[in-house]
Order: sequence, then C-alpha cells, then structure tokens
Amino acid sequence: MAASFGVCRLHFRALGGLDKFCLGLEPQTQVRFTSTTSALKAQTEKKTAKAAKESRTFQAIQEERKEEAERSVLISCPPKINEKKFIDYLSKHGTINKHFFYNSYGANAVVEFSSRESIASLKESINIPAVEHEAAVPFKSRLLSLKWPGSQSSNHPMPKFKEQSPPSINEITQLLSERDTMDEQLQCLTETLQLTEENISLRFLVCSLLRDIAGAYFPECIIRPFGSSVNSFGKLGCDVDMILDLDGIYATSQKKGSGLSLEYQVKRGASERAVTQSILSVIGKCVDQFGPGCVGVQSILQARCPLVRFAHQPSGFQCDLTANNRVAMKSSELLFLYGKLDPRVRPLVFSVRCWARAHSITSSIPGAWITNFSLTVMVVFFLQQRNPPILPTLDRLKELAGPSDKCVIEGNDCTIVSDLSKITLQQNTDTLEKLLQEFFEFYGNFPFNKASINIRKGKEQTKPETTALYIQNPFETTLNISKNVNATQLERFVALCRESAWLLQQKEILKQSSDSPWGFAALLLPSVTSGAGVKSRRKRKLEPASSRIKNLLDSLKIKGGETVAKKGSANARR
Repeated sequence: MAASFGVCRLHFRALGGLDKFCLGLEPQTQVRFTSTTSALKAQTEKKTAKAAKESRTFQAIQEERKEEAERSVLISCPPKINEKKFIDYLSKHGTINKHFFYNSYGANAVVEFSSRESIASLKESINIPAVEHEAAVPFKSRLLSLKWPGSQSSNHPMPKFKEQSPPSINEITQLLSERDTMDEQLQCLTETLQLTEENISLRFLVCSLLRDIAGAYFPECIIRPFGSSVNSFGKLGCDVDMILDLDGIYATSQKKGSGLSLEYQVKRGASERAVTQSILSVIGKCVDQFGPGCVGVQSILQARCPLVRFAHQPSGFQCDLTANNRVAMKSSELLFLYGKLDPRVRPLVFSVRCWARAHSITSSIPGAWITNFSLTVMVVFFLQQRNPPILPTLDRLKELAGPSDKCVIEGNDCTIVSDLSKITLQQNTDTLEKLLQEFFEFYGNFPFNKASINIRKGKEQTKPETTALYIQNPFETTLNISKNVNATQLERFVALCRESAWLLQQKEILKQSSDSPWGFAALLLPSVTSGAGVKSRRKRKLEPASSRIKNLLDSLKIKGGETVAKKGSANARR
C-alpha cells in the first residue's frame, strides 16, 4: 500500500485527480484515502486563506472591520450572566458571527451579527427605559442594556471575560524573567501588550456608535479610527483617535455633466478650519447631550488640529475626535506597512516604547515628552540605517506605487505602495537583541544638535530650525513632529540610551536568572539617570554606569559564583 500511495502522489498531484482515483480503490482503502485527501484540501484552503488575509491592503482591512462594526451591538449585562441563554435569545434575530465579554464599569458583551437586517430586527424588540423623576433622551443607539427578570442561578458556567487592560511593569518584568532568551522576551512583550482582535473590534464599534450620532447631520459621513488603533503598534489601554471623514460627501458632489444640473444650497464658512470647528462644536454638543456612555466631553477647537475629547465608559476608552485629518490616516497606513515588512519591526517598537514608558520618557499627559509616534519613527529610521537596511525609505515606497496608489492631500504627496509583494527587502539577519543594543548605541551618539531624522530619505539631514529634536513629518515635510520636546527631555533620552547600551554590553545581565530581572527586564528597573532632571544640564557628562547597574551586576556575579560553588561542592561530595 505504501508503494501505491507513493505512485498516487507522483501521478495524481491535483486534488481533483486524487478524488477520481479514490473511486477505484477498495472500501477500507477508499475511506483512508478520502480522509487523507480531505485533510490535504483543508490544509491547502487554510494556507490559502491565511495568505489572502496577510496580503490584504490597509484599506481593505479597515473597510472589513468597519462593516463588522456596523453589524454589531454593545450590551451591558448582569454580572452573573448565563451565556447560552443570552446567545439563544439574541439568535432569534439572526445568525451571530462572533461575540465576547469584557469588564468595564460592569460586564459587557460585543455581539456581531451576520447581517444588518438582524440589527433592525433586534431594534424592533427594544424598549426605551422608563425612568422616575427624570426624562430619557429617546436616542435609539446600538448601546443596549440587558434586563434579566428574577434572580439568576449561579449553577451555570460563567463566560470568559477578555482582558482589555495592559499588565503592570512588575507583571511584565516577572513574565519576561521566565523566558529563555532576550529575543523570546521581546516577542513575549509584543504578544502581551499588543491589541487583541477583540479590543480592535471594540474600537471600531465605538467609532461606529459615534457615527450613528454624527450621521443625524451628515448621513454619508464615516468615523474612522487612526493611529495606534490601526497601525499595528497599539498597546492595550491606548486612547482611540478618530477622524470624522466628510470627504465621501464632497467626492459624490463633484459629478460634472453637460446640460442642466442641481446643487445643494449650503452654509458657507470663512475658511475650512472655521467650518471644521463649527462641525465639531455641534457634534461635541450632540455627544455630550445625546450620546449614552459618553462623559467628560470637551470641545478643544482652538488647537492646531481641532478636536472633541471624551471618555466612553462602556468600552473604557478615552477618545479624541478630529475632522478630515487625512494625513494622519495616511501616516497610520505607512506605519502599518512598515510593521508588516519585517517580523522584527513590531517587537523592536514595542520594546522601545515599553522601555521609554518605564523611565517616563513618554507620558499620557501632553507636554515636553517624546511621543510614541516620534519613537516609532525613530525606530524606522534606525532600521533604515542598518547594513544592509532592514526597511526601505519612504521615497522608495513612493517609487513602487502604482497609479491607484496616487494620493495628494492638501498639496502634500502622500503616495505609497499598497501592494507589499512589490517590495524587495535586503537580507539582514541581525537578532532582536543585537538590534535593541544598537538602537541604544545609535541614539546615544546621534548628533541631535545639528542633524534631523528623515525617513523619507533614510539619512541624516541638517536641522532646518533650532529645536532640541527635529523629526521630519513623513508627509507634511515642512513640519517637525517632535517640536514639543525640550532639551531636558532629549538629554534624559540620550543618557538612558547610553546607560542601556552599556548595560547590554555586560554579558552578566544577559544570563538567565530566576532570582532577579535579567535581559530586557533589567532595562525596565528604575535608573539614576531618570531622576537627573533639569540639574543634569549643569552637571558634568553622565557616566553610563549608574550605581543601580553596578549593584545589579555585582549581585549577578555573586549569584553566579554561588552557583559555581554549589556545583563544585556537589561534585566533591560525589
């Protein structure tokens, strides 16, 4: 039989041929052969589906997630919910594709139906709540509450709640210390901190719920998430940045034809900025007055990019809504593309961001700190500088773009290739451990006083203005994305880079230890440099080795010596 199967593989490579050949076999052989053929088909289909999913463009992924969100509802649930009864009840309105539970001010569930008709059917069965001594705003959103009559039995199994918050630094340190190599630590860090599929779905759903409010005024508008929510570098707990996209409305209104035509009568504003401010002001008031679960609404209309800021309690997200900020969306696509090109990019970015947050180089509060976006661009620039380069320049991505990729926004050429298969990368086999160490060495000695960072050209350029840190905006090339960073914060960053580079050069710190943090976990420990503050500018140049490092290395040497001594005494007893 083994020979027979060997012949089959040689002469019937097409699965269709295998099916036909199978008909002429003995019954028992036919069963085994059919099973093998089915397994091969399933494996082939799975690989094909995976390849198709990985090759999807940024725009295709965003559109798919937007459609999923439009078929979804967010439901506040009782704490001890019977999952089976809950799903059975909702299934009366249509097929459910997927659902999950999470905690935010109580138990919540996201349920995605297979069609929008199911949402319409569900809405017909929903009531406006009766409230005493108050009046309910009769806005019928897809944010719902489940009322369970009577007491619930605790005999049924509880649903699994998906985690929506990041672990603490102490938890991360403990988790990393259990890994065998530093490369494994950085991969583990990425898997622990990255946005889950459920968390991303929830972000798109919150945008869709907000769109239901804005749609009352602009029925054809779209609210899209951008930044960390979609660029593949988002961390659990990060804010949701949104764009109120009105371009679709303008695009459908630019149809030209011969003969008679009609135009909408519209209000006119003094400038596009004035119109944006007016629109966001109205949307902000609607969110505040009519948006269930939206609290702490602030309309910050005088900022360079006007926005509405609020907290969405049912999801636990802090949200920022801007309008027509298409360049920011294109920047998200660019980072997404870079993250897809090489499997080392995302772990390196997550590691640098985690390290920066642990040492207060970045902050959730606006100020003079380096932002996560700036740090990510710095990692991309560093990877462009490797020999051979790991990532292509932005100019190269523009050269590879096809006619359908052409994109000009407000006079800025934002064209980049969308088809990743057109990009040919050079062979660079550096480990994550080596890349992280060289990142710290690179920026610990970078000439920030005279040079700027430019990922479009992939090389240092003379600073066009006297700011502490100059990182050219990838698309709006006259802007500096790090203009907010002052000299003190940059000095702290450089000092910490030098300290971390020195620490990684000491081989003792890279040896696995069960008693103390090692490898990348050791880089997250408090540093003397972190507290240097403004006074460091008046002190002599900081030495890379702080007392913390010396103590840590001494303890590792002592423990290493104790281990050797124990082994020696054990051998002597033998």
